[in-house]
Amino acid sequence: MTLLSRLTLAASLLLVAGTAFAANDTPVGTWKTIDDETHMAKSIVQITENNGELQAKIIKLLNRTPEDIARDGAQPICGKCDGARHNQPIEGLNIMWGVSKDDDVWDGGKILDPKSGKVYKVRLKMLDGGQKLDVHGYIGFALIGRSQVWERQN
Repeated sequence: MTLLSRLTLAASLLLVAGTAFAANDTPVGTWKTIDDETHMAKSIVQITENNGELQAKIIKLLNRTPEDIARDGAQPICGKCDGARHNQPIEGLNIMWGVSKDDDVWDGGKILDPKSGKVYKVRLKMLDGGQKLDVHGYIGFALIGRSQVWERQN
């Protein structure tokens, strides 16, 4: 292998590594949500960015409850949600909006709990080199609330 070939290969590897790192320093991507009480996977969520604002939607439900399945195979709906989300299918539902970057966290937005229909303020923080995401929902002050740790999916 010539010196030029080695340099080209090294540059290519650095570019790929840099791209992979850049992709993991933001919440944008696909995540498996983990219930903070049962520690079971709940759903697959896709976070996207539009004009500097993050939003998220549920793309697949996991480990559905027997009551969800008992509804003749129908998709679970957000029966306790208000407004335009009321009785909408949970799969495809926008559950997070208005989140923007603030130093090393993303906040300023809202997150919906489709099970209860409640909307909370939300703060996101990257963990484990971007492979996990701390999703903290709260009312009032961020010190009080609940967190879930979501796992990045390929």
